Amino acid sequence: MKKVFVYGLSAVFVLILLGGVFAGGFLAGRSLPQISSLLPGNVGTSSTEASTPTDLQALFKPFWETWTIVHDQYVDQPVDNVALMRGAISGMLAALGDEHTTYMDPNEWKAANTELQGSFEGIGAYVDTTGEFLTITSPMAGSPAEHAGLKAGDQITGVNGQDVTGVDPSVVRSKVVGPAGTDVTLTIKREGVDAPFDVTLKREKITVPSVEHKMLDSGIAYLKINDFGATTGDEVKAALQEMMAQKPKGLILDLRNDGGGYLNAAVQVGSQFVKGGDVILYEQYGDGTRDTHLSQGGGLALDVPMVVLMNKGTASASEVIAGALQDYGRAKLVGVQSYGKGSVQNWIPLSDDQGGVRVTIAKWLTPKERSIHKLGLTPDVNVPLSDADSQAGRDPQLDKAIEILSQP
Repeated sequence: MKKVFVYGLSAVFVLILLGGVFAGGFLAGRSLPQISSLLPGNVGTSSTEASTPTDLQALFKPFWETWTIVHDQYVDQPVDNVALMRGAISGMLAALGDEHTTYMDPNEWKAANTELQGSFEGIGAYVDTTGEFLTITSPMAGSPAEHAGLKAGDQITGVNGQDVTGVDPSVVRSKVVGPAGTDVTLTIKREGVDAPFDVTLKREKITVPSVEHKMLDSGIAYLKINDFGATTGDEVKAALQEMMAQKPKGLILDLRNDGGGYLNAAVQVGSQFVKGGDVILYEQYGDGTRDTHLSQGGGLALDVPMVVLMNKGTASASEVIAGALQDYGRAKLVGVQSYGKGSVQNWIPLSDDQGGVRVTIAKWLTPKERSIHKLGLTPDVNVPLSDADSQAGRDPQLDKAIEILSQP
């Protein structure tokens, strides 16, 4: 297992991802004690209680009584034992009251463990799950979403003919994604259009680059990180080697809509901008102990003036980098308040390919020991980017970054 920062449940997501993957935090490199299966061979109370560890039999007695009642009395028989078991796990974790401690079924678990490799299946759009409806923030270039004409601000009010009013947007997201080659029909509510309308899209395999870079006409280097995947550290290093050789007068690090990724990748990236031995982040545990993650040194961009772009989709690993650069006065943050994802999760596979669970084990702090959990980072220069800006191809946040770095 690896430590990973991932996105919170209520933030901007890549729609190509299966539901819940960016809800975790750090994927921690620890393992928890395995628990033997509690699912008995039949539903009789004597056998179920016998299958339960002795010291838990009294505690679990109401559970097994309910299990038996469902099998004996529920109107639609036979019931799905696997669905009941998975529902019980989900309910148990939900009872902790932590949105980032969750269960993933086998399909979700598989997707969660492959999506940071850069290939996904879905419609290819960034979405916002913080409102009443699942909302498109931008379609990806060349994606089914773009080809179908979806626009920033489009609200998804129905999926495959089902009204999703009142349904959690994160749940709606899971209904929209699916295997490549399959169709999904979305009911779209668009500002300026009198009535909702349907759009049918064929899902595709989408490849998302972890890192994008270019030299701007202003002589400023531009580096965008879409996620902190397995190869991001090496990709950032290669991009900086190319751009720093051109002696740029400034560097823009674009972390907008970056929902997180591997911890080691975040440390590698931060090490390019923070001198060796300086703290990148602290990992704080419930018992008061902490792990300290330091810059690895050898950074290629330690002195170049910097601006970091962020928005409400900037979360977890990307907030770690932005927070460290802000703490050290290394870069100005431009944009709007970040999401505020500052907890650490352990991802643990369950036996017999039954999916996995993620459990919050710690919180992280910036070098100045700031917690951003549920708070986010406040930009040094607040610059909103409206749906109208996106639709018109304007980027006032990028424009402000260029303006700042172009000043004498």
